[in-house]
Amino acid sequence: MPFIDEKQQARIDLAAAFRWAERLSFHEGVCNHFSLQIPGEADRFLINPHGAHFSEISASMLCTLDAEGNAQGGSNPPEPTAFYIHSAIHRANPNAACVLHTHMPYATALCLVEGGRLEMASQNALRYLDQIAYDERYNGLVLDWEEGDRIARVLADKRVLFLANHGVIVVGPTVADAFDDLYYLERACQHQVLAMSTGRPLKPIDPQVAAMTYEQIEGERINAQYHFQALKRILDKQEPDYAY
Repeated sequence: MPFIDEKQQARIDLAAAFRWAERLSFHEGVCNHFSLQIPGEADRFLINPHGAHFSEISASMLCTLDAEGNAQGGSNPPEPTAFYIHSAIHRANPNAACVLHTHMPYATALCLVEGGRLEMASQNALRYLDQIAYDERYNGLVLDWEEGDRIARVLADKRVLFLANHGVIVVGPTVADAFDDLYYLERACQHQVLAMSTGRPLKPIDPQVAAMTYEQIEGERINAQYHFQALKRILDKQEPDYAY
């Protein structure tokens, strides 16, 4: 196999995340966005070009943005709200090398409910124990620094942000970590919405057991890497153009 340097690998990994987000119906038109800090360059990150469907994004299509919003490469500059959301979070959260923003259905459904919360009532939910921030204020599209910085402050050092009346943001130190969290977040929300639809009360998990289970899941974070490697192997066979 030819040598792939870490910057090219970053492009390949982010492109894989887009392809799988579309396969899982996490995307919405051409309006959601993923970003990844470029290795060795703290003030520059990769992001999807405006107008590209997640299913067609490849490594070479991604554009780069600097701290001032200057775009280079890619087929188009990013969608306007993407810069203010992603740049602010990359600067503010030390764990946010990768930032994934979606309107995926079940997680977004909880953003639309008064007082909506991911309840610690399923094993999948427990992986986010004390890792979720909730923004209770919807201010329209994020088209300025003030709103981008406000969202970053609400997220603080958490891994997940529920945006009122909007969608979710998931961050992580790698694409694999962030995408794994995105996947299981939607599954946890799906289980909760389905359970709530029965009209029966949710069955809570004992807080001590919840805390223990969270630590157990954290102890197996390598599974995020295994999961993402498996997803890329499938793409390598079925959609190899994602890596080019």
